Parts: sequence; structure tokens; C-alpha cells
Amino acid sequence: MFIQIPTDMDEVELRQLQLKKLGDDRSEESIIQQAVLDTFQTFLDQIEDGHYDTASWQDGNLIVTDITGQQTATVQPHGESFVADFQQNADQTQQYLEEQAIDASGSR
Repeated sequence: MFIQIPTDMDEVELRQLQLKKLGDDRSEESIIQQAVLDTFQTFLDQIEDGHYDTASWQDGNLIVTDITGQQTATVQPHGESFVADFQQNADQTQQYLEEQAIDASGSR
């Protein structure tokens, strides 16, 4: 089984091992950051029934821009960082990301 988007710390570890076998030696933090971004983007795409808004990182926050390139939302972590939030409680972090994607989409 190849882990695309890790949903918990066990899957982060598996993803790290999978990437290492492919010659990609990423840190745990890097894998978690990508997982948070990918999870949030997936929620946005599902809620909006397509890829209309794009999420990206800016100063530890998730920034949402629309198809015209205008910033429409900023999502901040609950704690000191999204990485720390994920490490502490991945399920709660995913739930928070889904709620924030709903808000960021403007219920479109």
C-alpha cells in the first residue's frame, strides 16, 4: 500500500519510509506539512465541486486564493503550528481543516 496523503503519525512514518526507498529523504515535518496542505486542498475541491481555489503556505498559515489570484482566506493553526497540531491529534486537525475549508469556500 502506497500512502499518498498521511492521515496520522503511523502513516507519516510509512510515507517517510516509502519516499526513502525512492531516494527522497524528507523530514517528518515536511511530510506533515504536505499532508496538511493536501488534505485542506482536497476538502476545498470537494466542497466546491472542482478546483476553483488554491491553498498554499505563507508564514505557517494556509492561504486560499481564488482563480483570479486574489487571496480570499487565511487559516491559522490551533496551536503553535499545523505540524504540532497534527502530531498531537491528527483526527482533530483534519476535522478543523474541513471546517476551515467550508468557511474558506464561502459555501459555494
